[in-house]
Amino acid sequence: MSDVFVPDGVPLAAALERTTALGIGAHPDDLEFFAITPIAEALARDDLWFTGITCTDGAGSARAGRFAACTDAEMVVIRREEQRAAAGIGGYSAVVQLGHTSASVRSPAGADRLVDELTELLDASRPRAVYTHNLADKHTTHLAVGAAVVRAVRRLPVGARPDRMLGCESWRDLDWLPDGEKVFLDTTRHGALASRLATVFVSQIEGAKRYDVAAEGRRRANATMQEPRALDTSEELIVAMDLTPLAADDSLDPVGFVVAAVERFRAEVAEALGPLFP
Repeated sequence: MSDVFVPDGVPLAAALERTTALGIGAHPDDLEFFAITPIAEALARDDLWFTGITCTDGAGSARAGRFAACTDAEMVVIRREEQRAAAGIGGYSAVVQLGHTSASVRSPAGADRLVDELTELLDASRPRAVYTHNLADKHTTHLAVGAAVVRAVRRLPVGARPDRMLGCESWRDLDWLPDGEKVFLDTTRHGALASRLATVFVSQIEGAKRYDVAAEGRRRANATMQEPRALDTSEELIVAMDLTPLAADDSLDPVGFVVAAVERFRAEVAEALGPLFP
């Protein structure tokens, strides 16, 4: 493991054992954009604990302003400290940064190493719920991490697997999912925490890409644009793909699972549009 931080100082084994929700993201700051709901829920209660795993070192991120001249090695240090700071603000049980390169986790050998590490951490933590990237994400490193999570969960005995596994939107919205298949994570009451966590990652949002503004805009759009004929019941929502069937049934092909959802979307569009062109 490249870096481990336990905000309240308990041994890592104890921090993992008390974990109830586990977030597994590709880059420093991914967790803080897609896992706000379990982070906030754990922060508000004594019986819930969120642990984060960040798989890559973030060396290749876009940079501008005062970070424009930073080397990749310098960015690794900066982003590692930002991720630690977010864990402190969010009251995480622990944050484990594995320190892989993005290229590594996208390679067969590197992916196998990542699956080994994730299996060990999942076995040690036995979370009730796992949050990761959805399997239709646009970012290839996100896809590689999401796939590694599915593979790692499937290595565990069935009784040791999480009760719930969600793939959250990040570099591609999930508004295309048929409504009955969307899982909504309500962040309405967590906007202030989301803002605090996002702005920790100064190296990413200062003069480079305003992920904080974009993520809030998406959450607000999700809440308003889901249903055209009803009043809003939430102010902010994150949409997730339910990956729990992949954790429960090893016979399901993950590629086929996602493609089938795309096909259901295609059929939904065709059914609605077809009668309008008699």
